[in-house]
Amino acid sequence: MNLYEYQGKELFRKYGVPTPQGFVAYKPEDIVNVEGEVVVKAQVLTGGRGKSGGVKFASSVEEARQKAREILAMEIKGHKVHAVLVEEKLKIEKEYYLSILIDRSTRAPLIMASPEGGVEIESVPDEKIYKYSVNPEIGVQPFVGRILSKKMGFSGDLAKQFTKILINLYRLFREYDAELVEINPLVLSEGKLIAADSKVVIDTDSLYRHPDLEENAEEKTPLELEANKAGYAFVELDGNIGVIANGAGLTMATLDTLLLYGLKPRNFLDLGGTDSVDITKNAFRYVLKANPQAILVNIFGGVTKCDTVAQGIIAAKDEFKIDLPIVVRLSGVHEEEGRKMLADAGIHAFADMRHAIEKLKSIMEGSQ
Repeated sequence: MNLYEYQGKELFRKYGVPTPQGFVAYKPEDIVNVEGEVVVKAQVLTGGRGKSGGVKFASSVEEARQKAREILAMEIKGHKVHAVLVEEKLKIEKEYYLSILIDRSTRAPLIMASPEGGVEIESVPDEKIYKYSVNPEIGVQPFVGRILSKKMGFSGDLAKQFTKILINLYRLFREYDAELVEINPLVLSEGKLIAADSKVVIDTDSLYRHPDLEENAEEKTPLELEANKAGYAFVELDGNIGVIANGAGLTMATLDTLLLYGLKPRNFLDLGGTDSVDITKNAFRYVLKANPQAILVNIFGGVTKCDTVAQGIIAAKDEFKIDLPIVVRLSGVHEEEGRKMLADAGIHAFADMRHAIEKLKSIMEGSQ
């Protein structure tokens, strides 16, 4: 789950990482006190807001409200702006980059630091990016901060500040089950290192451990939220084939195979391990709301028995009056019984995913 900048900075402050003074405003009237120059920043879960006009400066309450009014009326890369962050304008002397992320190649946290911040890290030359792989059993000790401080050009008090920020940032990373914490830029302002921006990505599966965090609705479509609330892992895509499968791995393999055959999935729906006719039936409710042109069901039955799935598919076809093509792959426990039930109901059923998708492709080509 991506956090908004203001949410990330709330966590930064909680862990002793310095940030500018500021507050969130959801409407212009929320801005009641401005001292000196401030920056008004759109709160959206996408990059490039500065180039899109989502960052403006003001020096009075009236001007800040006007800038907020302009930003709140914007849509940035398809994201409607619902809030702005109003912060003190810093006197920036230099910008740096600092992040901690999961390095999947080493299966360990990786620190990335650069003396060239304020730009996309991908545009920074490799020789200007300093990396340190963290041993999870040891964590980030002060010596790591000293090593990176020297490479970053810090000494004396700045080296101490950087080391403290790094250690605290790693504590946040570990304790909040983060996949990424990033400060870009980490700025030098009047002798202090300050996190001028924040990017924090939390492992969504860990949210039950963090009741202080609420999932941001902007990350999901209304249909995704509705399906998730009903207990389904559901993601909308931009194709035309509705997909129901069981298990995240099999569902992803189904999407990949559809693309291999030149077909485009309309959604990702993981039925999970269930032996419920109703759960299978109701999955069709959300797939149908995505308006696909056909539906592919790919089930490998273990806990999920094939005859139970067949009953759910037939019940869905009857209850929701589905007139779209439905192609099913059933393999596993009670597969023959399940395929016979579907065939008797006029639904295409196969034992092999490839054969099912080939049938679906011929149906789609015939409808063109």
